[in-house]
Amino acid sequence: MGHHGWGGRPPASDAEARQRIIDATARCIDRHGVTKTTLSDVAGELGVTRQTVYRHFGGISDIIGEVAAQGAESFVDLMIAHLQGITDPAEAVVEGIVFCVRTIPTEPRLSLLLQRGDTTAFGRGATTRDTIAYGARMLQRFPVEWAAAGIGEDDLDGLAEIIMRLLTSLLQHPGEPPQDEVRLRAFLTRWLAPSLSRPSVPAHR
Repeated sequence: MGHHGWGGRPPASDAEARQRIIDATARCIDRHGVTKTTLSDVAGELGVTRQTVYRHFGGISDIIGEVAAQGAESFVDLMIAHLQGITDPAEAVVEGIVFCVRTIPTEPRLSLLLQRGDTTAFGRGATTRDTIAYGARMLQRFPVEWAAAGIGEDDLDGLAEIIMRLLTSLLQHPGEPPQDEVRLRAFLTRWLAPSLSRPSVPAHR
């Protein structure tokens, strides 16, 4: 790795180089906004060539995706704290989705991909195996007893995929006018919540 650029302090590893690119991108976004931040801006911020950045990332969207992802963990912590005291699985899922729709557009890092209109991040990328697995792990942190509702651990992947698909639609296409929280909660309670309730056992005749 060359010693030119990088502010005179070349990274000691590829991992450090990637993180410094991510941090530089975040600073550029703070100054220029996400839609006006280019890979050239990031390279200039670091004092390296565009090719140096391309050694670590495929393009500016990939870097912005990492900036957003690094804000995800703290966001999930906030959501889980918000759900404390809700033990019913259906109510927890509905309230979690409402929280996401309300909060994601106002979270600086998480809202980056929405501002950019990046359909690979909040579209096809929302249903990749890794994203679904992450969603299932997030659901496991909900303060509910999934098994008591007849929802096994293997079911959480399917539930995570449904939630991600629905959340993607609600964020990208909020409607005209966008649904307020009361209407959104009522909509989800009517059409999503019943699927999360344990089916009753039919009486034997």
